Amino acid sequence: MDGAPNPLLARRRWRGLLLAAAVLLLVPLAVLGIAAAATWQQLPSLERLTDYQPKEPLRILTSDGVLIGEFGTERRRFVPLDEIPPALRDALLAVEDRDFWVHPGVDVSGILRALWRNLTHSGPRHGASTITQQLARDTFLTKQQLWSRKFVELLLSLKIERELSKQQILEIYMNQIFMGNRAYGFGAAAERYFGKELQQLNTAEIAMLVGLPKDPVRVNPVSNLARAKKRQAVVLGMMVSAGQLSADEAEAAKQTPLSIRRPKRMSSIADHVAEMVRAQVVERFGEEAYERGLEVSTTLLAEEQRAAQAGLRRALFDLERRQAFRGPEAQFELPTQEGAALDVAIDRAFDRHPDLGELRAALVLRASPTELALLLADGEELLLKAEALRPLARWLKPGAEKPVQRGSLLRLLNAGTAEKPRWAVSQAPQAEGAVVTLDPRTGAIRALVGGFDFARGQFNHVTQAYRQPGSSFKPFIYSALIERGGWSGTLVSDQPFEMGDWAPKNYDDTYEEMLTLRQAIARSKNMVSIRLVELIGVQAVRQWVAQFGLEIERQPKDMTVALGSGAVTPMQMAGAYAVFANRGVAQPTWLIERIRDPSGQVLFQAEAPGEGRRAISERNAFMTNQLLSAVMREGTGASGSALLNRWDLYGKTGTTNDAVDAWFAGFHPTRVGVVWIGYPQPRSLGSRETGGGLALPVWASAMKVALAGQPLTTLEPPDGVVDIEGQWFYEELTGELAIQRIGLPPPGEAASSPSDAASDLLALQPPAAGDPTSAPR
Repeated sequence: MDGAPNPLLARRRWRGLLLAAAVLLLVPLAVLGIAAAATWQQLPSLERLTDYQPKEPLRILTSDGVLIGEFGTERRRFVPLDEIPPALRDALLAVEDRDFWVHPGVDVSGILRALWRNLTHSGPRHGASTITQQLARDTFLTKQQLWSRKFVELLLSLKIERELSKQQILEIYMNQIFMGNRAYGFGAAAERYFGKELQQLNTAEIAMLVGLPKDPVRVNPVSNLARAKKRQAVVLGMMVSAGQLSADEAEAAKQTPLSIRRPKRMSSIADHVAEMVRAQVVERFGEEAYERGLEVSTTLLAEEQRAAQAGLRRALFDLERRQAFRGPEAQFELPTQEGAALDVAIDRAFDRHPDLGELRAALVLRASPTELALLLADGEELLLKAEALRPLARWLKPGAEKPVQRGSLLRLLNAGTAEKPRWAVSQAPQAEGAVVTLDPRTGAIRALVGGFDFARGQFNHVTQAYRQPGSSFKPFIYSALIERGGWSGTLVSDQPFEMGDWAPKNYDDTYEEMLTLRQAIARSKNMVSIRLVELIGVQAVRQWVAQFGLEIERQPKDMTVALGSGAVTPMQMAGAYAVFANRGVAQPTWLIERIRDPSGQVLFQAEAPGEGRRAISERNAFMTNQLLSAVMREGTGASGSALLNRWDLYGKTGTTNDAVDAWFAGFHPTRVGVVWIGYPQPRSLGSRETGGGLALPVWASAMKVALAGQPLTTLEPPDGVVDIEGQWFYEELTGELAIQRIGLPPPGEAASSPSDAASDLLALQPPAAGDPTSAPR
């Protein structure tokens, strides 16, 4: 019939439609296949993964293995997969890739879900990246969300799965992924955020870390703890869904307090040492030292270093408490409305004025004469009232010249405990200080504190600060006299001395007719030191101190050298006093024990200390030490012996004119310690400040740790000395040949010149060149 459908035509029409559909489907697939084949040939080599060599930072440790410094653009701690706790591995897979062990590198169903969601919704695009895809992207690609990049990422993932085992992929991922705050990998992140090894993490900390790979910037617990806690809760929920935790365990983890380390205060117990070592290692290995994972062991001992640092900081805080409050440290404009602008202003304030150890930076949010609302760098808010505001009373009054107000930057110290804090207003010390201890037998540096805080100033006062040593210089003068025939009973005039316009005084401005050398050094009498130099000669004194390692050109060429008016560094003083401690032998100081690469191969090993350089005779050191023992038993250093409850200590206080510099230098046969305190721009520390009051307690803090367990030691007399009625003499300089009186008339005669001593004793001769065992006579 004319109007009836033609079955043949209908079948042909359907065949045509099916053929067209097939062509439309197959052509893109063919194009996609061709593109995949072409792209596959251009994929980068996987050598960076198959021969995985992570960029590991330069790490610096104490001799007993405590990390004190880390340098590199990427902080990593490579941890083999079998050393990563199973709970952490399982939690990561529950959150990032549940089908990791079974998929071929891509999750097809996840990709289709993400594709549909992105086509039908606006806003941020969703992904479905497996751990393999994330590894491919982070190693070879960018995070730009383009279809072309995603296509290459998919192919790379398939290639990675073909060439690496699942275990290798997971191990590299957990050591490679960025975790925020310059930390790469879970090992580095655990140390960065919690100060722990992976094996030490609890469930709450594991969940916090597992939440970071998704967005290590926005959910960072340092910059936004509230957002990080929300992400942690999501992770704990997914761990419950995966059967890794019960609901009760997840809830307990949510309530577990987190102690987050603040990266702005990552400085260690020995930042100045870390910088010294960094410079030496980079000089030796070049810039690649920052990426090779080198591990440097130093000579420092951690507990001794901690004690030295704590002692110095305590002394500087005590000194600062005796100063008037100077007002706010800085002033910032803080927007009144909550929001991004306020957050930026707060971050800027704390960036410019970070915490200085226990001295916390605090930004004033609200101020009145009776109440102060403050914000700490870690986000904690405090409210100070009543007694805590007394130091600020003047600055809280209306119309104050430098008022404490919103935006003021103050400093706080916790005068209580961590559990029960009691915050007190303080201020950053303006004075600086230095501490160095070393083993005089080997020259190994055991503690070095270059200043109050490395974050405030990188200048190393131990090695770079040339300051007047004051009375701590006097033992070298006494040593020079002993070499000429002086002994502990030599009598010296303590009467006032004048030379032209120069009329120096004793510290206490009291004078006696005469004192023995032992009495004079114990009481640090300036008039006695001056008369010793008058006898010996200025140039001879300068030459003598040069034998101890002090720079002769920095010592004055006039009589003021008697009062320590030259210039020395604390490190030089430590080396010089080590000569006394080490029986007259100088050992070069050193800091680096060994350098290893990540495989444990030793690249550098310090040589065993040699015999050293004979600076003075053993008998000179022995007799000088008898005088320094008097300082510690009955003189200006006696409080140090009392603090340590030891009598086998030797040392000398030092306070320069107008109390500009405060020193203490002292030793035990196994340890030398030197402490200096002063203002960077020299000025008086205060009319009542002394080396014995400021520096000596710091020395005692370090030495208490250094000498723990050390038995009391008696110095054995060396060859060449003789004991006459309890007094030690050079065996050839006894009786009339020993110097009996200086600046005093002989008994029954009028005053005479200082030339009482034999003229042949006036010249000081250094050891013969090239002879490490010869000693000056």
